[in-house]
Amino acid sequence: MDLASGSGSHDPGEPPGPSQPGGAVESTTGRSRLQATATQSLSRYESQKRRDWNTFLQYLKNHKPPLTLARCSGAHVIEFLKYLDQFGKTKVHVTGCPYFGYPNPPAPCACPLKQAWGSLDALIGRLRAAYEENGGQPESNPFGARAVRIYLREVKDSQAKARGIPYEKKKRKRAGGSTPSTTAKAANTSMDDGAGGGGGDGGIISSSDSAPVTSTL
Repeated sequence: MDLASGSGSHDPGEPPGPSQPGGAVESTTGRSRLQATATQSLSRYESQKRRDWNTFLQYLKNHKPPLTLARCSGAHVIEFLKYLDQFGKTKVHVTGCPYFGYPNPPAPCACPLKQAWGSLDALIGRLRAAYEENGGQPESNPFGARAVRIYLREVKDSQAKARGIPYEKKKRKRAGGSTPSTTAKAANTSMDDGAGGGGGDGGIISSSDSAPVTSTL
């Protein structure tokens, strides 16, 4: 081959050079398609669980002082739930509010917005599962701690009283079918209750929305 003339052909045994990027482009495109397929295959629950888990890890990282997952306890989980209240969209009336205990207030008030009990309860369920999926032991799962269960029960009772919304257990359907009253009661058990002034939370914030944490425990 005449190197000076530059008319020689490329040796098939050699990998493509910088002037022949076809192989690299094909490889990158293939990886992108695989990633897109993997993302699409995730269910809504799995996607939300992943976002919630990343949000909690970011919270631990921003905590003052920083916390590790191994040192996380039920008390830290409760602190995290209280921190999320600033992103809530559910109106929770205080004791002195004239609309305390009214499910449908006729006018707005200055009571704070918080995370709805149903949103927090669902969040803890997802984080509890994510903890064990990421190598945590069930017996040391901080999201299943007794203190967390008690806190959620207190939030449920206080919000039910403040918003005038009874949270009743869904009754089993009888053989004769459900009655209108049973259907109405079942509607009140929605995990993300939007009634009672203020509307429900459309889900917990993602990790990209997390603000720096300055609270300490």
